[in-house]
Amino acid sequence: MTRIVIIGGGPGGYEAALVAAQLGADVTVVERDGPGGACVLTDCVPSKTLIATSTRMAVMSESERLGLRFSGGPDGIVGGLEADMAVVNKRVKDLARAQSFDVAERLAYEEVKIVRGAARLVEPHVVAVGDRRMQADIVLLATGATPRVLPGAEPDGERILNWRQLYDLPALPSDLIVVGSGVTGAELAGAYLSLGSKVTLVSSRDRILPSEDADAASVLQDVFLRRGMNVMSRSRAAGVERSGDGVVVTLEDGTKVEGSHCLMTVGMIPNTAGIGLEDVGVRCDSRGFVEVDKVSRTSVPHIYAAGDCTGVLMLASVAGMQGRIAMWHALGEAVQPLKLGWVSSNIFTDPEVASVGVTQQMVDAAEVNARTVMLPLFTNARAKMQGFEDGFVKLFCRPSTGIVLGGVIVAPRASELILGVSVAVQQHLTVEQVAHTFAVYPSLSGSITEASRRLMTEHAY
Repeated sequence: MTRIVIIGGGPGGYEAALVAAQLGADVTVVERDGPGGACVLTDCVPSKTLIATSTRMAVMSESERLGLRFSGGPDGIVGGLEADMAVVNKRVKDLARAQSFDVAERLAYEEVKIVRGAARLVEPHVVAVGDRRMQADIVLLATGATPRVLPGAEPDGERILNWRQLYDLPALPSDLIVVGSGVTGAELAGAYLSLGSKVTLVSSRDRILPSEDADAASVLQDVFLRRGMNVMSRSRAAGVERSGDGVVVTLEDGTKVEGSHCLMTVGMIPNTAGIGLEDVGVRCDSRGFVEVDKVSRTSVPHIYAAGDCTGVLMLASVAGMQGRIAMWHALGEAVQPLKLGWVSSNIFTDPEVASVGVTQQMVDAAEVNARTVMLPLFTNARAKMQGFEDGFVKLFCRPSTGIVLGGVIVAPRASELILGVSVAVQQHLTVEQVAHTFAVYPSLSGSITEASRRLMTEHAY
């Protein structure tokens, strides 16, 4: 029986463990924090739970145009909405623990052993947890990553925070400064804005979400500004310090921004230091990410790696797929290498931003020859009925064959809508095939088939 030790119990680790156990291996998962890892306990699951509440708040707050208003205030005054953060944060943490329990139960059902603690490779085939030594024929590194700390802006867990410390706050931040306008910064800035905080977003670039589709980022920034967010573009934070009951963020140009709390979202660093990688010959890049090939192998043949510690698209879905591919390959199963062009991703803002395949930047740079159509969401009948005005569906296809190459969707629940485009990309469907597929009327997904019809008729191939 093949002995497999997996270091890390997040999606990359527990998904790999399930595959390996089902293929008959003897599997042990070493996890420091608990089943599900940081993804379940402190990162993805908690943040998306909080965002679910904030999205509901935003929809209700903007529902007057649908003929709704809130009553029940004193003396007949129309009342409003407010977030009870004690209840919200308790729900966030309870749900994270429940999800961790579900992961543990599933692993136990497959007879995967779980060892609590910090692991280290002491020999190529030996993993140590404290004084315990475990022999391994195969090792999978799934150690994840940790919020990057900006020198001069070290979190204190009270006023200067990273996103893992938000859910211990006793009340809603009255005036939140978010440093960093990438995915995490945009998601949480939007969430706290909807929950009722005054929010300032400090962006070092000329727009939010600088690595995403420019049209999508523009829509989202317009929504943030309309809802009252202060977006400070081309502003880089030099330091953050406590000031009485608040904080002061100092920018590189000397400008000072005052608030009640500061949330730092300035990237991630891999958890690869001090676990013996250099001692056994596992190569890492200059930033500390483990180097892997398309079947998750490291520079040491029997050692694999998956998830955020590899720096390959830091998404839970990618981590899970990397882990599964690693085990299929290690145990001699047929396996298809990871194809990043098939990976769909989503930004859980309101509206959401989902994408897959070819990007606008690739088309504009002439890296890919593609025809493009962008269909505004406000032309969709269901969107009109629900009062959604912000967003679009964008599709890319090959000029000669009409094969769908990718797409971007900005809409409520774009994370659910993108699946149809993902299937089209992975199965090499043409816009004609998508256009001839029945969509419910009225539905937001109808914009995908409509965009396909536009490509089919306006750009004959």
